[in-house]
Amino acid sequence: MASTYQSHDTDYPMAPAVYFTRDISPEGLMRVYEALGARPTGKVAVKLSTGEGGNRHYLDPNLIKDLVQRLDGTIVECNTAYAGTRDTNDAHWRTIKEHGFLDIAPVDLQDEEGEIEIPVEGGRRITADIVGLHFTDYDYYAVLSHFKGHVMGGFGGALKNISIGIASSNGKKRLHSGQDDILGQHFSGDQVAFLEAMAEGATAVFNALKGNMCFVNVMNNLSVDCDCDGNPSAPVMADVGVFASLDPVAVDQACVDTVYLSDDPGRDALVERIESRLGVHIIEHAVEMGLGSRDYRLIDLDAR
Repeated sequence: MASTYQSHDTDYPMAPAVYFTRDISPEGLMRVYEALGARPTGKVAVKLSTGEGGNRHYLDPNLIKDLVQRLDGTIVECNTAYAGTRDTNDAHWRTIKEHGFLDIAPVDLQDEEGEIEIPVEGGRRITADIVGLHFTDYDYYAVLSHFKGHVMGGFGGALKNISIGIASSNGKKRLHSGQDDILGQHFSGDQVAFLEAMAEGATAVFNALKGNMCFVNVMNNLSVDCDCDGNPSAPVMADVGVFASLDPVAVDQACVDTVYLSDDPGRDALVERIESRLGVHIIEHAVEMGLGSRDYRLIDLDAR
């Protein structure tokens, strides 16, 4: 097993581990999960994106089935804040069924019966995050994220999945607006405020769960567009592998670094998408919020 050290910040002498395999398969996901040494107790939620209708880049239920069932997990989602195939309860349930997630595990639409606020401590954009009413029904969250580009955030990974992803429809509007007031133009607010609000929302979720979370990022179907896009651009880079960590900042930083260090000619399109949206700032502000570390030890599970 080989380990490399990536340094972005000198404040974390004990850098968290990020485990990696090139094997994008049910066995590969199980392998990185086992390497984490996570021991979930109680009721386990599996947070992922069920994907917008028309999109086929979201995590394939056949890929994640073994891990979800090993966790005895319930897949959890919330409605979107834009018109589409997941903006209402009925439409979202149809999409969940059509995309095959009900075939592998129970699913909970967490804001179907309402929403609650959880506090943000030390933020400069929002004072509370709005999540689904069922958020507190679970003791542990396993976060399965498809790492890819994003039209607004630059990239989407673990941090986006536990901020925008766990937020209710109104919570998504709040984060997009970059402020507590959600009555304004929530999709046309200040970009830095949006990214910082997402980092603050992610921190609120992590703190509310007292860190009872693990994070698996799958780098495949690497489009510049998100799974929330019903007509995404085709993938621009070859599939890379699976990354996992107990630190959401470290696992996202490892994926971003992988894009930047790639010699795949398609990486330029992803880099442009990240940089044009100031995407790395969500990581920077998450560090400021104390959520995690940009330093990490990359442990290659394929190396012998």
